[in-house]
Amino acid sequence: MSASSPDSRPPSIGRRTLLGAAAVATPAVLGVATPAAAAPSPAASASARKKPRALPGGGDLGPNVIVFDPSTPGIQARLDQVFRQQESAQFGTGRYALLFKPGTYNGLNAQLGFYTSIAGLGLSPDDTTINGDVTVDAGWFNGNATQNFWRSAENLALVPANGTNRWAVAQAAPFRRMHVRGGLNLSPDGYGWASGGYIADSRIDGQVGPYSQQQWYTRDSAIGSWINGVWNMVFSGVEGAPAQSFPNPPYTTLGTTPISREKPFLYLQGNDYRVFLPEKRTNARGVTWGNGTPRGTSLPLSQFYVARPGVSAATLNQALAEGLHLLLTPGIYHLDRPIQVNRAGTVVLGLGYATLIPDGGVTAVQVADVDGVRLAGFLVDAGPVNSATLLEIGPRGASRDHSANPTTVQDVFVRIGGAGAGKATTSMVINSRHTIVDHTWVWRADHGEGVGWETNRADYGVVVNGDDVLATGLFVEHFNKYDVQWNGQRGRTIFFQNEKAYDAPNQGAIQNGSIKGYAAYKVGDGVTTHEGWGLGSYCYYNVNPSIVQHHGFAAPVRSGVRFHNLLVVSLGGQGQYECVINDTGSPTSGTSTVPSTVVSYP
Repeated sequence: MSASSPDSRPPSIGRRTLLGAAAVATPAVLGVATPAAAAPSPAASASARKKPRALPGGGDLGPNVIVFDPSTPGIQARLDQVFRQQESAQFGTGRYALLFKPGTYNGLNAQLGFYTSIAGLGLSPDDTTINGDVTVDAGWFNGNATQNFWRSAENLALVPANGTNRWAVAQAAPFRRMHVRGGLNLSPDGYGWASGGYIADSRIDGQVGPYSQQQWYTRDSAIGSWINGVWNMVFSGVEGAPAQSFPNPPYTTLGTTPISREKPFLYLQGNDYRVFLPEKRTNARGVTWGNGTPRGTSLPLSQFYVARPGVSAATLNQALAEGLHLLLTPGIYHLDRPIQVNRAGTVVLGLGYATLIPDGGVTAVQVADVDGVRLAGFLVDAGPVNSATLLEIGPRGASRDHSANPTTVQDVFVRIGGAGAGKATTSMVINSRHTIVDHTWVWRADHGEGVGWETNRADYGVVVNGDDVLATGLFVEHFNKYDVQWNGQRGRTIFFQNEKAYDAPNQGAIQNGSIKGYAAYKVGDGVTTHEGWGLGSYCYYNVNPSIVQHHGFAAPVRSGVRFHNLLVVSLGGQGQYECVINDTGSPTSGTSTVPSTVVSYP
């Protein structure tokens, strides 16, 4: 396949080596009370000694946040050093954030490896211009981009050296608030396999070429043009997007995104760090920063507890209880109890793929049923002792109306196994109403360490119990039972990408009562209103290719439960689907790796 004559047909898959295919917060408490003039009693003194000292806000961002300005010497050498370390460290412990102060940088090529984030520190992407490239390619994996996970680019303007920037990524690799003054190539050098991806709040002046990318979601952006599609290309609120045409070409195009609120981001005001909190938009279209300063509010870094790896969960919870937000600097955090987010408007922002590991079977993060919490930019890695849940948004039974100020979960990724032993019955549970899940990859590992049908057992990926929840960019893969189980009313999903678990040993292991296999996306029997656009499920039963999956999607047959542009694919004939949704849709067959589609259901 050549750039001059792109082929819209899917590449030959074979083993598809994916083995991986705005409330302003309460001011921070910065000191301790002045002692009373009278001498305290011994009992009072003992009590005072036990009371933890108030934690400071702000502070240094730590050694793995590397900050450049245009006068910094040796920028390219430092970028290359980080890349050499991270290029193939898929399950390593290194975590890095590369931050560029506003200004112009010339002649750079920032190649990004695993757990590396690059970002500008202006209020607008155009405040920080790189005359050069931010590159993701797949040389480390023989030209196969299907494992280019866990890296990100945000808030930069790029003027690519040859006119087109290469961003050949797979899951958990967001491209946010970027301005590419040229084209964007989403495939690896040589047009090998690729399976991404996500763009939001970005402007690409030239052409976007997905080439071999099997699926992609672009939200609230502006593009010059889009050249081809393989299986599942979804657009919402994108100026310049191709017209609706699924399944040939496979474009699902919504003129607007119903509700969106962009991810919080770190920036500089003078010499002071602040965190910008973009405002909520309804029926959104195009970028938030097109007229300069985006709309929203901001918080000084002094209102954040700047956490370093090694800090305890008790200290993180103390900071939250004192009214501070959390900024998680790059690294790995072990938790012996959940991080409890109980205050409305709390921000928990990770840098450089900060990673939370719950020990002893605890939940990593629990959010109360309150308004406007923002969780963004971190990875939750299951521990070796089974956790009932890893991330909980709202307690069971949560019912408050958060429509005016929803909780957002953005670039929060979940992994069970791969880096080591891990188990979790349910990865992410959404109980609070009106929650927006904007780009997540919830992954039961199919390669790496600690992998096996029972070794990294994880029955459910995402369970939605809350009403009025919106998912934009939902990637959930390889769970032992339902990948997504949606029980709440009036739920909506724009773009869903799924692979069923590769490693089922036999047909009986996936049997769901009288049904062959658990659907990738199951809408609860009691749901009366639900809608989804651009949803795909793939099977690759490589341990036992004779396994048959009845359908990818299951839902009650009601006029209020509607789906648009569904597909299922058997990758190289390793297992087959009998239907697409319920009992509707043609079966997959043979080894041709051709999708079976349903344009509208019911």
